Amino acid sequence: MTTDLSTLTTAAQKWDGMAKELHDTVESAYQDDVHAISLGGPVWNGLSADAANARFDITLKEIRAAQTESKAVASLLRDAHDEFVTLKKGVEQARDEAVEAGMKVSEQGACHYDFSKVSEQEAFSIRHDPDLAGTERSWTERIDAAVRAVNDADEGVKIALNAVVKDSDPLHGMPGGFNAGAKGDVELYEEEAVEDIAQRVADGEKVSAKEMEELQRALRDNHDDEAFTQKLLHDLGPHATIQLGNELNERGQDADGAQKLQLAEMEQNLANSLVTATAVPGSVKDMPPGSPAFEAWTKSKDGAFYKEWTESMKKEGTKNFGSNTNPLYGYQSYVSLMRHADEDFDDQFLYDLGEQTIKAEKDHPGIFTMWGPGHKGIETDAVDGVLDLMSRNPDAATAFLDPAGNGADGDHVGNDHLKYLTGSGDDAREWPKNVITGVSVTQLDDPTSRIGLGRAIEAATTGHEPLREGQAGGKPGPHTDAQARVMQSTIEILDSGAGGEDIHANLRTPLGHAIADYAMDNHNILAENGTKYGSPQGKDAIWTDGDKAGITVGKDSLMRVMRGVSSDDQTYALLQDTQRQYALDQMTQAPESGGNGNDAWKNPARDLGAVTGAMNSIGSDVILDERDGKISAANDMARYAYHGAGAPITGLPVVGDTAQRLVDAATYEWSKDVTDAASSQAKEQNSEHYSSGINGTYDMIDQWAADRGVDIDDENNAKHDPNWDAWQAMRDEAKQSYGSSRGDAAAYLGWE
Repeated sequence: MTTDLSTLTTAAQKWDGMAKELHDTVESAYQDDVHAISLGGPVWNGLSADAANARFDITLKEIRAAQTESKAVASLLRDAHDEFVTLKKGVEQARDEAVEAGMKVSEQGACHYDFSKVSEQEAFSIRHDPDLAGTERSWTERIDAAVRAVNDADEGVKIALNAVVKDSDPLHGMPGGFNAGAKGDVELYEEEAVEDIAQRVADGEKVSAKEMEELQRALRDNHDDEAFTQKLLHDLGPHATIQLGNELNERGQDADGAQKLQLAEMEQNLANSLVTATAVPGSVKDMPPGSPAFEAWTKSKDGAFYKEWTESMKKEGTKNFGSNTNPLYGYQSYVSLMRHADEDFDDQFLYDLGEQTIKAEKDHPGIFTMWGPGHKGIETDAVDGVLDLMSRNPDAATAFLDPAGNGADGDHVGNDHLKYLTGSGDDAREWPKNVITGVSVTQLDDPTSRIGLGRAIEAATTGHEPLREGQAGGKPGPHTDAQARVMQSTIEILDSGAGGEDIHANLRTPLGHAIADYAMDNHNILAENGTKYGSPQGKDAIWTDGDKAGITVGKDSLMRVMRGVSSDDQTYALLQDTQRQYALDQMTQAPESGGNGNDAWKNPARDLGAVTGAMNSIGSDVILDERDGKISAANDMARYAYHGAGAPITGLPVVGDTAQRLVDAATYEWSKDVTDAASSQAKEQNSEHYSSGINGTYDMIDQWAADRGVDIDDENNAKHDPNWDAWQAMRDEAKQSYGSSRGDAAAYLGWE
C-alpha cells in the first residue's frame, strides 16, 4: 500500500529504451559490419564464409529476439502497473467504505465497530445486536478479498516475469538464448502455467495440493480477462472443459471443509471464465443469432473464438460422458457448470445456447431424460437449465421468449420458443421424465421440471430477476412491448382450449409474480374498462403508448389462468392482495366530492366490486375443487397478506401510500369473503348467490369514505352530507358489479 507504483512504468521505459538501442545501434551495426561480409562477394567466399554466415545468422536472430523480449518485459511491467493501481484502489475503497459503515479497521484489515463515534445508548444497542459479529466479519472478509486480489495479481506478474526470459523456441537462434516468442500479456503466461494442470484434473489424474492452489489462484485472478479465458478454453477445448467441470463437481461431492470450498470456488470461476470468453458485442434485440449481422461477426477476427467454441460444443454437447445405463450428455454437464457462475452470461450467447439445446433434443429424442438417480450436482434437463440462466439476465429471457422475434429489417429473426415450451401438443415440447428401471420401467414426473421456464417467464415479463422468498415486489410496471407480448402470449397459450386452470405446479409461483406485476392491466380487464383493452373479449395485440405497453387478453383467459396459479395458496394471496390494493389506490384518485349523479365516486367503486368479485370467485373455485382442508387453508392465507401478521407475501407490488394506509386500517379479512362465496356457491345457483362475500368490499369502501370525512356511523345522514349519499351509491354500485363479475366467473370457470 505504500509502494510507489510509478517505478514500474519508469522501468518499462528503460526496457523499451533497451529495445530501441538494440535495434538502432547494435542490430544495424552488426548487420552492416559483421553479418554482411559473410553474404558472399569480393571480400569473402567459400566454405569458411558459409560456416560463418550460419553463425552470424544465429547472432542476428538473438539480437532481434532480445528486442522482442525487452519490449515484452516493458509491456508486462505496464500491465502490472495498471492492474496494481486498480487493485490498490480497491483495497482503499473497501477500507473507506468499512469506515463509513462505522467500522474501525486495523492495519491487518480486521474490522470492529467503532463505538467512539456513537452515543452510549446507541453503543449499548449495537453491542447487543445479534448480527454485530456477522457484520464485522463481512467487512473484514471484503477487505481480505481485496487484499487477496492484489496478491493474486502479484503472483501472476511473478509467473510472467519468470517465463518471459526463457527461450520458448530452442530452434530459433541458440538454445537458451533470448525469447523470440516473448508475449507482453501477463494473463497469457498465467494460462500457460495452469493449462497442463487443468488438463490433468480433467483427465482424472492426481495433482498436488500446490498445483490445485495455483489453478485456483489463476482462475480467481483471471476469470474476467478475455485473453486468459479464451486461451484456456481454446487449449482445453469443449471436451476437456466438460470433463473438468464434471471432475470438479464429483470431487466436490466427496470433499468437505476447506477442500470443498476450494473446489466450489474453482467451479464458480471456471463458469465465470465462460461468461467472459463467450461475450458478444451489442444486443440480441439488434443482432440476434442467425441474423446476417451476427453471422458476419462470427466470421470476424473478434468472433473467431466464439464460432470455433460453439461449433465444437454442438458436437460435444450430444456425446455421452457417462455410462449406457446412466448417461451424462455434454450439454447437461456444460449447463450445470454454467449455473455456478455468479456473473450474467451474454444475452446473445444464451439465446444461441437455448436454440442449440432445443435442437439437440429434437435431433436426439430423450437426450435429457433422467435415468434412475441421475448425477448429483448435474441439471438433467439442459433446456430448463438454460432458461434458468436466462432468468438472471431478463433481457435475454425476454428476447428468447418474445413471439415477435428480434432484429430489425434484414436482421430480423423469428422464433416460436414460447409456444414450444409452454404449449401442449402440436409440436410443443414433451418435458423429460424421470425413468426408473428394474423389474419394470417406471416413468415419473421430474420434480424440478419447468422451474427454469417459470423463472424465465417471470424475468421476461417483468424485466427483473425472479423474486426471492419473502422479497416484496416493486411498483408494478411499466413494461416494454416485448415484455407485454411475452405476458400476453403466455396467458393465451396456457389458456388454449380454455385450459388455463391447469397450470403446472412449478409455474404457479413465478407466473403469479408476473401477473401481479400487470396489476393495472388486470384491473381494467376484470373491470371491463376502456376501449384499449377490448374487455371482456380482449384483443389480439397488446396496447402500446410510447415506450409503455400492456396486455389485452380476454377476461375469461385472465381469470382462468389466475385460477390456475391460485392452486398455490401463497400465489392466490399475492393476486388477491395486489388487485384489492390497486383497486383501492384507484379510488384514492377520485375527486373530493361525488359529483353529478355521484359518478365520480361510483365508477371506481364499480371497478372495485368487479375486481373483488373476480378474485373471490377464483378463491372459492379453488376451495370447491379441492375441498379437503381448503376452507381452513383459505383462512390461513390472510396471515401472509401485507396487512396481516407475519412476513409480507413474496412479490406484493408497492402501491400508493394512502391506499396502503387504508388497507392496513381495514379489519375485515378477505379470506372470510372467499369462504362465504364458496359456501354460497355450493348451495345454490341464483343471482342472489353471486353477492355472497361482498362484506370485505364494503369494508374498504367504508374505510375510504371515512378517510374522505364521511360520517359512516350516521345511519340517516342527519348532517345532510351529499358525500354520504355518494358513499351509499358506491356500495350499491359495487354490489352490482361484484355480482356481475361473479356471474361471469360462473361461465368462465364452469360453475354452470
